[in-house]
Amino acid sequence: MTEHVLTRHDLTWRASPAARILATCAAVALTVAVVGRWWELIAFAAPMLGALGAVVWLPPRATGIRVRSNTPALRCFESESVQCAAEVTTVGGGARLDVSPARSDGYTVDDVGDGYRITAHRWGRYEPALHITAQACGGLLSAAVEVPVTELRVFPLAPPLPTPLPHRALPDRIGAHRTRRYGSGVEFGDIRPHAPGDPLRSINWRVSARRGRLHVTERIMDRAADVVAVLDTTPQAPGPAADSLQRTVRGATQVVQSALQRGDRAGVVVSGSRLRWLGADIGRRQFYRILDTVLDAGGTSGGTLVPRAALPPTAVVIAFSTMLDTNFALSLLELRRRGHVVVAVDVLRGPPFEVELDQMSARMWKLERRNMYRNMSVLGVPVVAWEDDSALDLALTLADRAQRPQGVAR
Repeated sequence: MTEHVLTRHDLTWRASPAARILATCAAVALTVAVVGRWWELIAFAAPMLGALGAVVWLPPRATGIRVRSNTPALRCFESESVQCAAEVTTVGGGARLDVSPARSDGYTVDDVGDGYRITAHRWGRYEPALHITAQACGGLLSAAVEVPVTELRVFPLAPPLPTPLPHRALPDRIGAHRTRRYGSGVEFGDIRPHAPGDPLRSINWRVSARRGRLHVTERIMDRAADVVAVLDTTPQAPGPAADSLQRTVRGATQVVQSALQRGDRAGVVVSGSRLRWLGADIGRRQFYRILDTVLDAGGTSGGTLVPRAALPPTAVVIAFSTMLDTNFALSLLELRRRGHVVVAVDVLRGPPFEVELDQMSARMWKLERRNMYRNMSVLGVPVVAWEDDSALDLALTLADRAQRPQGVAR
């Protein structure tokens, strides 16, 4: 069943360009008639004055417009197209309406006859609107209003690349991650003699017949993980830092998408001007809930310290940040103190300045960043640089190797 939304908007009538031209011509004619005593010009100005007087004595009866839309909310990914329809009528009387779609940088709107086709170009939350111009009294009065007809949520696209997780002890829940323990699984692990309590389905009858006693097949235990992506949306300086939000959202989308495809539970925490989070869960619907949470992030209140209720006890935290905000770095250290495995991905490309630095300043900037990387790693939060948009899996692999103890295989 299609849901229809009916909204009403008032019209504020103003003199149209045609009315202003008539008033100007009538004023000039009367001025010349009085100053130059050319009384014949009064007859020339009389029709124009009559038309303007009719506007005063017969005001327009239309007081507003009604917009009926059959699509209160639209969702799509980047480069996709969706359609919506809207019906515009007047309230209280007749008026000629001219309806055209309003322009925007994030999407384009095309008129397809029975509605409008919206093509999204960049992720974000938009309100596609119609620019409505009403005319009355023969075109002497006009009113213009811009009316939003729907809410458009454009989700970001992420490359379908698997992203590895940092090494840690996984919770006791069946999943797709191989462990070093034997138990319920699919992949072959070892063969050992039968012991009391072993299930009958694990008996390897071929080996038992060959060795003359019962032997069982052990499988490598597969476990699931809890993955939480933490996004730093703190306002940054102009320049490369302003473009970091684009990479932050795409990186978090890739991590969450990869985790859900493996059967892991995934959640998100948006830290910045307003703190929002969505608890870890599984399923395809969770992916769209996470994207909605990211798009709804905003506001002017909140903090950077992630509450305990936002993360499961043994979650793997992957944070995306420019690492320019000290409070956000302290919040990551607090998560590590709680026992979570935390990896920070630096999404900043180059110094966050509008002007290009000289050679000495650029070198000092790089040394400061390396210092920060080392200090965070010593405190238990490794920071990896994401140099290329398509190499996030490689960056997380390097972080996994840095965290893994020597001689331990995944």
